[in-house]
Amino acid sequence: MRAVVQRVTKATCWVGEKEVGSIDKGMVVFLGVGRDDKLQDTECMANKILNLRIFGDLQDKLNLSLLQVGGDVLIIPQFTVYGDCRKGHRPNFIKAAPPQRAKSLYLKVVEIIKEKIPRVEEGVFGVKMRVRVDNEGPVTLILDPK
Repeated sequence: MRAVVQRVTKATCWVGEKEVGSIDKGMVVFLGVGRDDKLQDTECMANKILNLRIFGDLQDKLNLSLLQVGGDVLIIPQFTVYGDCRKGHRPNFIKAAPPQRAKSLYLKVVEIIKEKIPRVEEGVFGVKMRVRVDNEGPVTLILDPK
């Protein structure tokens, strides 16, 4: 699994003109599932997201996690985080999981996070979305635990 994580003051996701998810202070997670990912990888990724220390303490050092600050989460399914651009100019997505498998593992990560965080919003799997992100910092990290 691979995730691009951004600390935000707010974020919103739309499908067409319909708003499907919106959060205030917290984290946006663009989550991709790899071809070799297994069910046990979902727990690892969820724990990374929940415990990643990207929020400032009283001295504004990145010492606090999402769990500690009580932030919101917007999780967006995004296979393009597996795009390989090393050759040519068109990304290759061969390392991304097939849609059906990716969706089940994506939903498992969402389920685990929802057990710990009161406000979790989601994008919609397999459709074109528009996402507005108000980055804070900005703080953007790539999580690839394997």
